[in-house]
Amino acid sequence: MSQKTGSTYNQDAKKAIDSPTLQKNLHNLYERFGKGAMQVWEELEDQGMRDRVKESRMRTLAHLDIVLAELAENVRKRGGKVYFAQSGQDAIDYTIDVARKNKVRKVVKGKSMISMEIEIDQALAADGIEVIETDLGEYIIQLADDRPSHIIAPCIHMDRNDIGQLFTEKLGIEPTTDPEKLTMVARKELRQELLTADMGITGCNLACAETGQISIVSNEGNIRMVTTMPRVHVALMGMERVTATMDEHRETIQLLTMGAALQKLSTYVSFTGGPRGKDDPDGPEEFHLVIIDNGRSKILEDSDFRESLACIRCGACLNICPVYGKIGGHAYNSTYPGPIGAVITPLLDGINKHADLCKGETLCGACLDVCPVRNDLPRMLSALRYKLAYGDNHWNVRQHNVAESYVYAAWQRAISHSSAYRRMIKTVRLLQKPFIGKNRMIQRMTGLAAGWTDSRDLPPIAKRTFAEIWDEKYAKPQQQTQEIREEKTDD
Repeated sequence: MSQKTGSTYNQDAKKAIDSPTLQKNLHNLYERFGKGAMQVWEELEDQGMRDRVKESRMRTLAHLDIVLAELAENVRKRGGKVYFAQSGQDAIDYTIDVARKNKVRKVVKGKSMISMEIEIDQALAADGIEVIETDLGEYIIQLADDRPSHIIAPCIHMDRNDIGQLFTEKLGIEPTTDPEKLTMVARKELRQELLTADMGITGCNLACAETGQISIVSNEGNIRMVTTMPRVHVALMGMERVTATMDEHRETIQLLTMGAALQKLSTYVSFTGGPRGKDDPDGPEEFHLVIIDNGRSKILEDSDFRESLACIRCGACLNICPVYGKIGGHAYNSTYPGPIGAVITPLLDGINKHADLCKGETLCGACLDVCPVRNDLPRMLSALRYKLAYGDNHWNVRQHNVAESYVYAAWQRAISHSSAYRRMIKTVRLLQKPFIGKNRMIQRMTGLAAGWTDSRDLPPIAKRTFAEIWDEKYAKPQQQTQEIREEKTDD
């Protein structure tokens, strides 16, 4: 997980909002993939599919130890090796040990979120091993010495002008902004790296315990070369990324590709689970599956957050999220941006450390609607906010803002008693007068409330509340009419 903290959230968000390129790309992402995913789910012929996959994901999590044991046994039957890593460092140490034994000098990688989470690229480089990303977007990010900003589209914050300039500087090509030419340049460079690599490292979209195989989804074809051309293949897998049966695996992959790219099936879905056989023309001499915990067991044991492990990493929640749609991925300072990142990053890397993520989302519910497996991210975000508000010993959470908790406690008491609420409204009407500008709006506030007016004006509290207007217009006339009737009856 990134060593950066959430303290730069506001600054990075403002930078993103001020970037015309990013704002244009994020808008296009929302219009095409955000809205597109909602339409895909609306038109899905099998409307029970999402619920079935969610049930199978939760059932697998409930029996994860058994399912993982079956997966390991079947991978070993295929001739592969399996290592269970308790932490990210354990996974790094094992991978470097494999590399040293095989005298590896160059590694080619397929796109892998878990490898970014444990920061294995930096560890390999520190051991003198060259690491080359082969996914086009990740390759661009690596050349730019940058960070990904989207789960599926890592360089969405860049345009073809940025990429053309980057390729000219790093690869020495003639200046061009033509996407086809830039793609061919990258293909030529990467093909040579693939031909001379000693080890391939990939992630794992899903593993199937029943067959002892992992599957990796891509639209570029680089994954098949990474997994077959080098002598050694190491697959890094978050321990939750497994299905029990091939039927469950098939449906989950289908939802993944629909949620990620609006496709019924990606161009390439690669299955592997062991070294090449005697009669196989290609494939690695060694296959290693590294199953990584790195904090997932703690999430698994907590009924409030276990559901987050059912995520299939399609990125759909990012594409629809109004917050991500403005601030992009860099503001999250995490491998996992967007609504899903706002949940799992604090759980994996510290709730207080990433409090801005928990509190930065709108809780509008769009992520719940678009999620292929209907993960209730708004509920989990609310649960994280509760822990920040009151503290939690189990998750080592201290109160994020004690002063804020007092303010909300006072607010709760005030709105629970009508007389206290009316007195508060009258008091605030008087206190707000110095802050009302010529435009009849509140242009600045102080203290805890200052952030509300940093970038916008707020309407002042009305001279009369809705309840007061209602009483004057309806309640009092009705009361007067009733009194007249009673007087006439007495006469």
